[in-house]
Amino acid sequence: MEIEISSGGARAVITTAGATLRLFEVDGVAYLETFPAGEAPPMGSGAVLVPWPNRVAGARWTHGGKTLDLDVTEPARGNASHGLVRRETWTVVGSTADSATLAVTIDGRPGWPFPFRATMTYAVDATGLTVTHGVENLGTEPMPFGVGAHPYPRPGRAEVDDCVLALAAGTHLPLDPERMVPSGPATPIARFSQLVREVTLDDAFGGCLPSADGLVHHTLRGPGGGVDLWADPVFGWVQVYTPDSFPGHDGGAVAIEPMTCPPDALNSGTDLLTALPGAPWAASWGLRPIPGTR
Repeated sequence: MEIEISSGGARAVITTAGATLRLFEVDGVAYLETFPAGEAPPMGSGAVLVPWPNRVAGARWTHGGKTLDLDVTEPARGNASHGLVRRETWTVVGSTADSATLAVTIDGRPGWPFPFRATMTYAVDATGLTVTHGVENLGTEPMPFGVGAHPYPRPGRAEVDDCVLALAAGTHLPLDPERMVPSGPATPIARFSQLVREVTLDDAFGGCLPSADGLVHHTLRGPGGGVDLWADPVFGWVQVYTPDSFPGHDGGAVAIEPMTCPPDALNSGTDLLTALPGAPWAASWGLRPIPGTR
């Protein structure tokens, strides 16, 4: 099932399979890589990553003195990848012409002893798209968790390869190229600003600092326009992936994945959040068109 929301020239489409963001466009111009209705999202496109983003090394973590074994969902590397909700069927719990809220409840999963409810609210207006994640602990014990998303933003009519990718990050986290989990501590970097065609990335960056407006901004800018992925400051991490191609069109693509914590945070504890019983959590990110040229 799909839900379409719109406001003025802005339009988004969300599927109940995984609460996946399938399409976002303004005045008929795409600001998100899309895929055909009814098909599985390619390369994690539009996925919701809860209660952890990215990977848990060896699909194993320790909590309260107990070793917990999660389902191995990345068999080639032996990891648990991208949380527990992206393959679930979500329920639409509220909708208007310009917004939709979906929810799912998770209970009794291998290696995850915490029942919780996740919500996703998608809304469009004259400024663009806003995506709000909600997490509610349904148990009696504090629940560690992290949140992420997996969009592939498009810079409007500009070609991705011709765009400059600018990140708000201040650190780079080295990853083992075979297992894609951290291989050392994060190290400081200068502000990242590179032409997409000149980089090959599947990298984690941290230390994402907000601008004067209080929001974190990652941008793709090129001839003819661009796109701004903004996020609340709690999204202090970002994974960036630059595949050579994306199904359905020629040229490259860029996944800019806002995350509240780094890969393997269930083991490292780095920037893990805690959901207390009876205290729902929420935070937002979104996409905005950037007009003009770089």
